Amino acid sequence: MERILILGASGFIGNALYKELCSFFDTHGTYHTSNAAFEENHQFHQYDIETENIEILLQNLKPTVIISAVRGSFDAQIIAHFEIINYILTHNCKLLFISSVNVFDAFTNFPSYEYDKTLSQSIYGRFKIKIENALLRLPNDKYNILRLPMVFGHNSPRLKQIKALIDLGEAIEVFPNVVINVTEIEKVTQQVHYIINRKKQGVFHLGSTDLVHQKDFIEEVCEVLGHKNLVFKNIYNSNFDRFLAVLPKENILPKNLQVSVRQVAKASVKQ
Repeated sequence: MERILILGASGFIGNALYKELCSFFDTHGTYHTSNAAFEENHQFHQYDIETENIEILLQNLKPTVIISAVRGSFDAQIIAHFEIINYILTHNCKLLFISSVNVFDAFTNFPSYEYDKTLSQSIYGRFKIKIENALLRLPNDKYNILRLPMVFGHNSPRLKQIKALIDLGEAIEVFPNVVINVTEIEKVTQQVHYIINRKKQGVFHLGSTDLVHQKDFIEEVCEVLGHKNLVFKNIYNSNFDRFLAVLPKENILPKNLQVSVRQVAKASVKQ
């Protein structure tokens, strides 16, 4: 049986992955801030990426799969990921790295596919690229790069932000000429489960198979939540459509693991 270690298992994505995987694998997770529920669960380990060496945790747990969904200082994350790479090269272990559409945020004329060249104008995107490039030099069975667009779902931080603005009666900022794809957390956890189970290799784009203008999508989410006639603040950062979307071409998942923009919007309300 695989022993899985989720770095950042107290966060939104990491915790959802823990809940999906813990019934099927020996699943462990890290958390940063003291929390009684995590402390009582012996599968959870307190870990501070900025002050502690990840190697100690890895030598103690001896995971066969590491999932990185951790947040924190970019510098500390880079050091930790290079230590993880050293570990997986000398042990029976692979790393699933949760990356982002932002690794392509400098290319806006078209959607991006798995093996397109990465280029980012953002600090966040460049940080993700640095770790991706280190992983791409490893043997194929040692890593997966999982690039995500915006992640929604009924409990997602993005949805909470929209609801908070609605409650306050404030305008919701939207981008009418940014074309995106999106996903929802439940589908992401099922996709990751499949990738682990089938021992898949390489880079995966885990977004909806169709595209949508960002403003249209946010309006659709608000409708699903039961709100109409809300105030939107349009932000234009170019005169043309700009793409910020990650589509699959090489590594296509089975139909039941694919998701559409409409399904993502509907997932804003708990079924």
